[in-house]
Amino acid sequence: MEVTNDNGCSWVKDLIHRTNVKTLQSNEDCEWLVIGAGYTGLSAARKLGQLHPNQRIILVDAQLAGEGASSRNSGYLVDTTLNDGFTSNKELDNYKKKADIYELGIKIVKKFINEHQVDCDWNECGKYFASSKREDEKILRNFSYTLTKLNFEHNLLSNNELSKRLGTNFYNIALHTKGGVLLHPGKLVRAMVDVLPKNVCLYENSSLISWNKTKDIISCEFKNGKINTKKIIFATNGFLKSLGIKSNYNFPITLTASMTRPLTDDEFKTIGQPEEWGVLPVRPMGATIRMTNDKRILIRNTAEVHNPFKMKKSDLEIRSINQRIGIKKRFPQLPEDIIQSSWSGVVSRTRNSSQIFEKIDNNVFVAGCYNGSGIGVGTLFGEQIAIKASEENTKEIETIEARNKPTWLPPQPFLNLGVKTRLIYERLRARSEI
Repeated sequence: MEVTNDNGCSWVKDLIHRTNVKTLQSNEDCEWLVIGAGYTGLSAARKLGQLHPNQRIILVDAQLAGEGASSRNSGYLVDTTLNDGFTSNKELDNYKKKADIYELGIKIVKKFINEHQVDCDWNECGKYFASSKREDEKILRNFSYTLTKLNFEHNLLSNNELSKRLGTNFYNIALHTKGGVLLHPGKLVRAMVDVLPKNVCLYENSSLISWNKTKDIISCEFKNGKINTKKIIFATNGFLKSLGIKSNYNFPITLTASMTRPLTDDEFKTIGQPEEWGVLPVRPMGATIRMTNDKRILIRNTAEVHNPFKMKKSDLEIRSINQRIGIKKRFPQLPEDIIQSSWSGVVSRTRNSSQIFEKIDNNVFVAGCYNGSGIGVGTLFGEQIAIKASEENTKEIETIEARNKPTWLPPQPFLNLGVKTRLIYERLRARSEI
């Protein structure tokens, strides 16, 4: 699979340009091969390096390490999610299992940044689920009831209080949860690249073309070389399906986002000089919005079935118009030309919003499908799939494996038709929230 690097993402632009990039140019042998160098792959390789210091570990990415979806998300380390469905005690139990995984994800990322003294703009300010529609108060009150049952600290807020906190009077109702974290995703994942153990060899801009297993050896073909390995971990998330990994259980969704330049002091004053905040939508296709600590506004308000490998500049510009409209609806006093960059990224979804974490064949392992919680859960799953592949067990693995397993998806073309129909339906329901 060929994936194109681009420099359109503000988070990536904030990073110092790396000069130590190696591309696979020969045939290699190793004990361990990890495909995909995002949060999951980097965490898996790091843990393997610690567990097997005398073995050779190769980590390969089709792009620059960490500069795919890991750097391109909105920077939310989530403690809770709203749009999962929970109406019965059984569903509440399943939601608790998922929340337990989120909690482990937050803990493991916090442990990493403390261990390595990482500056990733970590802010334990929580997050808001907000809506401009007063009728969504019922959804949030039901959600509040669920969170109360599970002992999550939270509070409901109305328009006046929200206007003071967010600097916009667009929202009429919101629920704030205190356990979430906002951070700079590019800085976090770059730190993971920088601290890889010495026995991990990283190859970038090296696309996997095909792979096959013969007896106990897994052979992987790349454009300019071949790698033979004893064990392999697939950590490609949005590209799992394109590699034929659990293809009946996951599908990619392309998201696009934009970020403004930093607001001037005068512009910042016009919106009340709010502290950093993050808003997630009450309705699935509404807008995700962030005010960063350096006074930039991020907006993500699209999700679609699209070619996951590349989005043309002209297509991206069309979506950027939607994002400009979304910012203007919330902050009409700001200039029209405030957006500085726009970008696309790919996430992986499952039918029932569960994650993939398993051994799929002898010596073949996979972790992915984080459904919007990839920073924490991806980091957790990377570490734990490395432990599982090393034939060890932990309490974290027991927690992960207690979750609901992903459910089967229909074949093409029915899958794309169903996903597109659902997205159109949700987009119409949330059209006032872009």
